[in-house]
Amino acid sequence: MPLKPQSIAVVGSIASTILGFRADLISDFVAAGHTVFAFATDYTEQTKAAVRKLGAIPVDYQLSRFGLNPFAELKTTWQLYRLFKQHCISLSFCYFAKPVIYGTLAAWLAKVPIRVAKIEGLGRAFTEPASGMRRRAKLVRAFQVLLYKLSLPKAHLVFFLNPEDQADLLIHNRIPVGNSHVLGGIGVNLQRYPQVPPVTEPIRFIFVGRLLNEKGIRYFLTAAQALKKRYPYVEFVVLGEPDSGSYALSRQELQFYVQQDIIYYPGRVQNVIPFLTQSSVFVLPTYYREGVPRSTQEAMAVGRAIITTDMPGCRQTVIDGENGFLVMPHNQEALEQAMLQFIQQPALINAMGQKSREMAEKHFNVQQINTTIIKLLATLQ
Repeated sequence: MPLKPQSIAVVGSIASTILGFRADLISDFVAAGHTVFAFATDYTEQTKAAVRKLGAIPVDYQLSRFGLNPFAELKTTWQLYRLFKQHCISLSFCYFAKPVIYGTLAAWLAKVPIRVAKIEGLGRAFTEPASGMRRRAKLVRAFQVLLYKLSLPKAHLVFFLNPEDQADLLIHNRIPVGNSHVLGGIGVNLQRYPQVPPVTEPIRFIFVGRLLNEKGIRYFLTAAQALKKRYPYVEFVVLGEPDSGSYALSRQELQFYVQQDIIYYPGRVQNVIPFLTQSSVFVLPTYYREGVPRSTQEAMAVGRAIITTDMPGCRQTVIDGENGFLVMPHNQEALEQAMLQFIQQPALINAMGQKSREMAEKHFNVQQINTTIIKLLATLQ
């Protein structure tokens, strides 16, 4: 049975995720006859125009992405409640931690008939911190679990990207959710990310992600520095914007590696596809609690071998020894050894890249994933 026409609130945080991660789903909703309101906190006229081009209606709201001020969070919940009422929302689809928590609570208060939450990784609160910050991390995690206990039982359906997040959140923390489903990834548009033969002369490793400690950027840079000394012809590319705060790689640190000719850093780029197509191997040595990294799915779609960590979400993207290598998080030597295998056995680059594309077609086709989402939503009406 198809999903009856709905007034859908897609609630995220920033506009770039609406356009980068939700565009295909929004387009599918609109094509099926639903009215879609896309909620974000930092719209510009340009991003609003892009959302309207998808057929959706952009809606501004306020949310502190990293703050823990309870009064600000209550204000966000109240604002979302009023907006849901104003737009007669009949289905709320909230993703990322804070929008899930406050959007689902607001939808429950507003008596939205169908309430859906999508957990795309457990994030920093569940990431194992440095030893000196463990007490604070435990407090933050406990507070976030408490908020999930308040909000998730009020959702009719909770999506996860990997089974370990589902088990850690719902079973380990005893959160009573009536209906949950593991999607396996948000998926990529395989037409937009066509398979392209990898570059092998020179061998070129690429990192794509936020330049945060947890994403493994420093491990990648250290590996690049060590391997460049032994194999000066090998190239290393970093894509990602320097972040702020104690968790981030500073712009000054980044420039050191650029000036030493260890990495190529093109600055902020809007489209990663040309850089992926000119790469050999994708590397993400993250220890962050990912859902299933979108950047890895994009690299797999293009047909790139993958090196990543044996972590929840990441291990869903690699069959070790077939389309790449899994290394233990924080293991610098293992990371360098995995990269070294591609330098010493370049035939692996093509063979493993082909396997990555096959896995992307089977597991990370956004059209198949969105069809699953919409079918499951239809069971809730």
